[in-house]
Amino acid sequence: MDARRQSSTLLAMLLAILWGGSLAWFHWRGDISVLDRIEAPLTDLRFLVQGPRTAPGSVVILAIDDETVQLAGSYPLPRSVIARLVEELGRLETKIVAIDLLFLDPDPREMDQALATALAETRSILAAAGIFDRPIQTVFSYGSSELERVPIARNLYLPVTPLRQVAAIGAVNVATDPSGVPRHVPLLVRAGDQLLPSFPLRAASIASGQNPVIESHHIELDGFSVRTDFGYSLPLRFYGPRGSIRTISATEILKGELKAEAVRGKIVVMGATITGGGDVFPTPFDPVLPGVEVMATAIAHLTTGDGLIRDRRVRLVDVAIAVILPALAVLLLAWQRSTLSFAIIAVIALVWVGLTIVAFTYGIWLSATLPLAATAPPAVLFGAVSLWLDRRRAEELARESSTLRHFQPPSLTDRLKRDPDFLIKPLQQEAALIFIDLSGFTGLSETVDPGEIQEVLREFHELIDEEVVRCHGLVASFMGDGAMIIFGLPEPDPQDACHAVEACVRLCSRTNAWLATLPRSVSSRLGFKIGAHYGLIVASRLGGDSHHHITATGDTVNVASRLMEVAAHHQADVALSADLFDAAGDACSVFNTGFLDEAFQTSIRGRSGPLRIRLWRSARPETSREA
Repeated sequence: MDARRQSSTLLAMLLAILWGGSLAWFHWRGDISVLDRIEAPLTDLRFLVQGPRTAPGSVVILAIDDETVQLAGSYPLPRSVIARLVEELGRLETKIVAIDLLFLDPDPREMDQALATALAETRSILAAAGIFDRPIQTVFSYGSSELERVPIARNLYLPVTPLRQVAAIGAVNVATDPSGVPRHVPLLVRAGDQLLPSFPLRAASIASGQNPVIESHHIELDGFSVRTDFGYSLPLRFYGPRGSIRTISATEILKGELKAEAVRGKIVVMGATITGGGDVFPTPFDPVLPGVEVMATAIAHLTTGDGLIRDRRVRLVDVAIAVILPALAVLLLAWQRSTLSFAIIAVIALVWVGLTIVAFTYGIWLSATLPLAATAPPAVLFGAVSLWLDRRRAEELARESSTLRHFQPPSLTDRLKRDPDFLIKPLQQEAALIFIDLSGFTGLSETVDPGEIQEVLREFHELIDEEVVRCHGLVASFMGDGAMIIFGLPEPDPQDACHAVEACVRLCSRTNAWLATLPRSVSSRLGFKIGAHYGLIVASRLGGDSHHHITATGDTVNVASRLMEVAAHHQADVALSADLFDAAGDACSVFNTGFLDEAFQTSIRGRSGPLRIRLWRSARPETSREA
């Protein structure tokens, strides 16, 4: 990974950590409602995966149901009827009677007095209700300490005076999510200077005979610690659909049919389950769970400790994962920007969701949403930007490669890709060399427009390249108005000599045809000459640190170059050595398209000793000889 890529990855990691950290900070404070909306259905899913649980038998619901109302003749029930229920429960030696009914308005004096008398003779608790400024009973507030985060009620509705003077009071408010599902029960509510315990906390406290001790982030009750969420709120862990907590109809008492063992020594929560009564909540298991069963659920959690745990330690785990996962996602994408990386990230996300489900079955409420929300945007953004940059880089490399191919033949480029050290060490081998050059070009360039000269050279070089490639050769270099061609690189071939002979003939034919297409003022002053030889060469890479080029050196190269002079001197198109002709063999009969002279001895400039050569002229020698 280069320095630039390392820097961009480090920057992306820091941004991902900042993103995850910012979400974690809001989660830690408890004020990230958008994620809570997503968390709610995932929490419901975990309830359904876990399935219904057996509710503790220490809590019983006494239901004022449709049958009770029909028997009593009216709803709300007359307080004299409720007094009778309380008296009978006291006689049956219940541990406590918790009445989840609001007695806000006075009834006839004798009825209030009858209920007050019954309450005074029985350990009991009555419901109060707070009215909060925040909607949908989302009652959390924000502060630097847990007590400052206790929800503040704008108004507090208490039972009428005769009743609250003889019974304990507790708030029955719950905190719901945007879908209306009760998620928490605030264990404390503030109203002015008054700190009121919740209905479940007061019931559990009276049942245990001990006052709760409020500690930092938890409440000590009956010898064990109740770990709470923000503002001393108790997360609810539903047991199942309605009726999961044992429910007894109040008609059993009114008819004298209730057996003592059903309620003796137990916490009895009295409340309305009448159809259309309005005190119902949707839950993962039941769309209309009675409010009294929600209160009974919270009381059971406080007395048995089987509720959900979502305190600061659990949220700290959420925070840590929300910071670690985005950074890990960026590292994975930086390591391998492919579908595999996204698949690994998806697997990690699914593993986290699976862990939250397993933890939930043990009563630990980890956030499934926060780590996913912290990871998904950085992963998608960094992955998309990285893929875009990689694509741009690939396009740039493709353009560079395309451009560089114009400076090296494709066959040589392919070999260098496979073997970057090709020809670092010089290689001695047999090869065929061809030199071709335009005659009269220097004089022509002095009188013709440079643009026209450039076009002439471009066309000439193009036809050379096409014919050489067709004959399996390699244009080692274009030298002004000529070229050096090698047969034997990058890989030697037994047919190299024959290919070279064929290339000589094809170059003559093609060049003649091309010259015929040029304006007479140009073609009349141009000709060409070709020299070709076969023998040992030394192939190597020459150049400095900035760049290399592939070339061939040796006597074979020099002879092939000098043979162009011989061709021009004898008014021939091609002067080739007998060595090349012999190496090509009789099977290579391309020379029958022109005039091939008999072999003869000739001297070569700069070389001692004569060389046997042969001359070849095309069928139209007048168009190809030196101008």
